[in-house]
Amino acid sequence: MLLVEGSAGGTTLTGTLYERGEDAPSFEGAPDEDAAYVWVCDEFYAVESGGVTQRIGGEELQVAFESPMPRGFDTRERALEAAREHVRTQFARVGVDPDTVEISVVREYEA
Repeated sequence: MLLVEGSAGGTTLTGTLYERGEDAPSFEGAPDEDAAYVWVCDEFYAVESGGVTQRIGGEELQVAFESPMPRGFDTRERALEAAREHVRTQFARVGVDPDTVEISVVREYEA
């Protein structure tokens, strides 16, 4: 299991990449259990009202969360590419320049 972490604006978003042979999530909407790699991470976006107050880049924002949408991949490289893209996209959705997001990949047991 790998943790893919993106940090920017004083906050961090972490998703999980389940590798071949690991038990990936089995809830409704999870990808076919035959997928070699499964990526799971929160999705969120800025809202005018409601949501949860988050401090990002020195500003308070209202952020709403969507249910995680697991995605399955055949190769580790493609899964990691999609995970990095996903994390950068989430930051962009709340006004953070995706090019400023620092991405790290850590084995879960090393964290």
